[in-house]
Amino acid sequence: MAILTACNSTQSIFKQGVRKFDNGEYSLAIKDLQAAVTAGYELGRANYLIAESFRMSNRFELAVPYYQKALENGVTNPEAPFNYAFALKAAGKYAEAAAQLEKYIASNPTNKVATEKANRELYTLKAIDIIQQKKTFYLVKNLGKLNTAGAEFSPFVKDEDLIFAATRKATLYKNNGMPMTGIYKVKLAENYDETGGEPEVFSPALFLEGVNEANVTFTKDGKTVVFARGNTGKKKGTADVDLYLSRFASNKWTEPRLIPVSDSAAWDGSPAFSRDGRTLYFCSNRLGGVGGIDIYRANMDASGRFSKPVNMGKDINTPGDEMFPYVGPDAKLYFASDGHPGLGKLDLFVATRSQGVITIENLGAPINSRFDDFGLVYADEDMKYGFFSSNREGGKGDDDIYTFEDESVGLDSTQIAELEKLPLDDPRRRTVGKPEPPKIVNYYLAGTVASNETPAALLDSVIVKVFEISADSLVGQGVSTGGGVFGTFPLEEGKDYSLLIEKRGYITKREPFTMAGKSIPQIFRKKLTMDTTFYVALKMDRLAVNKTFVLENIYYDLDKFNIRSDAAVELDKLVQILKDNPTVSIELSSHTDARASESYNNKLSQNRAQSAVDYIATKGIEKERLIAKGYGESRLIIKEAKTEDEHQKNRRTEFTILSY
Repeated sequence: MAILTACNSTQSIFKQGVRKFDNGEYSLAIKDLQAAVTAGYELGRANYLIAESFRMSNRFELAVPYYQKALENGVTNPEAPFNYAFALKAAGKYAEAAAQLEKYIASNPTNKVATEKANRELYTLKAIDIIQQKKTFYLVKNLGKLNTAGAEFSPFVKDEDLIFAATRKATLYKNNGMPMTGIYKVKLAENYDETGGEPEVFSPALFLEGVNEANVTFTKDGKTVVFARGNTGKKKGTADVDLYLSRFASNKWTEPRLIPVSDSAAWDGSPAFSRDGRTLYFCSNRLGGVGGIDIYRANMDASGRFSKPVNMGKDINTPGDEMFPYVGPDAKLYFASDGHPGLGKLDLFVATRSQGVITIENLGAPINSRFDDFGLVYADEDMKYGFFSSNREGGKGDDDIYTFEDESVGLDSTQIAELEKLPLDDPRRRTVGKPEPPKIVNYYLAGTVASNETPAALLDSVIVKVFEISADSLVGQGVSTGGGVFGTFPLEEGKDYSLLIEKRGYITKREPFTMAGKSIPQIFRKKLTMDTTFYVALKMDRLAVNKTFVLENIYYDLDKFNIRSDAAVELDKLVQILKDNPTVSIELSSHTDARASESYNNKLSQNRAQSAVDYIATKGIEKERLIAKGYGESRLIIKEAKTEDEHQKNRRTEFTILSY
């Protein structure tokens, strides 16, 4: 009885931790889940949720041992190696991070955005020494007289004040267990790195207890402010952050109003006005973006009305997060990103347009580190001094504000002449003030085709057609040679393609190929023009009566036979095969494990097979070409299945060629 009580208690604590995790109360969730781990309960899942709690509350390094324990204890979440890799990178363990990303990519994940991000990050990790060797002239200092053990971040210089966000409110934020953030100000010291003292609330109108407020930006005249406010608990998750506007009238700031660029179903933050105050840049994770959090822009007219927000596009945004935009005195866009090649989590970048091409430059160390570096602003029009935020080692606590001085500003003509003698790819040339011309990469696709048998035979006379998916256009076509070789076909950055391969006596098939995550970042391009060819190895199956193929990832809810959305994605692939092979007829069969009665399994499998056939028929495939057959438990792959993985192998959906 005592043992049962202890088990029930541990299970209850675990479930309580899961509920807190689902509610975004990560610090509270960690305590309950750690208690479950101590009791040895659900070690795979509990450790994984602890790791995820640390990640979601931006404590990546603390997540590393828990990801490792989760994987050691058989956690089945397909995103585990992906998330583990980014935690390892944050800890400076670049080689281990690359190994986890390779493991993730090799698993053929279905998450397209995560796969693109993994490919980009793997490229970065393998060439990270290039970023580490980048030379700059920045002198960085911690703003020690202002920073505390809490968080100070997102500085903004207005007149003689430094305005910033800090965790100094009385209410605790359940996400990370820290005080909620408010907007404060202090007077700038004559020497910027001496700025400090006891801050005061920026404005009572922009200060509410029980909510987080941060990230101010002002119009050119200083009379309109936009900032982020949220985490009120009125909306679940990250959607509970929006943008607000206040105006300075009658010697005070007006009651803030929600501005219409905010999306009620998304996180919206990090606002930044352009130099003329007519364009508002901001960040959002709304639907339709490029990746996680993207940078958007919206125009504002004289009456304060905003146009429809526009995504800044794939030159700026990546499958990762782009945040904290800022338009500098040079009219260039500065921002933080964990998607562009960088040293750690968020790195600081600058976007430059030259000859119609946007190039992204990493600002390099010491401004960037393996930690979060973000929220850069300049303090003067000469761009010699500025501020930024970082949670790097050696700080006072959480996020700190740092000053920087660009010691290259003010170089005399002799020094500039010396810089101009440097090679074109030397990063120090940027201090001369002449933008580096963009380097162009021409991308191509080539490959081989072989039979899917042992031993494999290279296939000649295979017709290969390459289609660009979004435009549904033929890029090119060719025929494989005697060595099974085909290509080359031109490719474009960021596009998705489909390769259609046909040969008499073989099943015509399509293979996807994406350029997502495969573009070579500017920082790694060594020549003004270069060519890169991607190679693929394709395999074809012979047409043969009674040949059977397993359809992967066809899952059903317990005791159900309706087609789930994830199963529909896989069945759509079979639909395409049948469309590309119009003479082929098939039997679609469903198989169960042996854990229910034989009669029950026969009925369930027949219903599932019929549901799949009915779905395929709705996609334009003639019913005469389809037969549904449920085999129940009569054709087990593993007769004496014991583990869940073994039972899963027995639960499968297959199709068999009946005629062609």
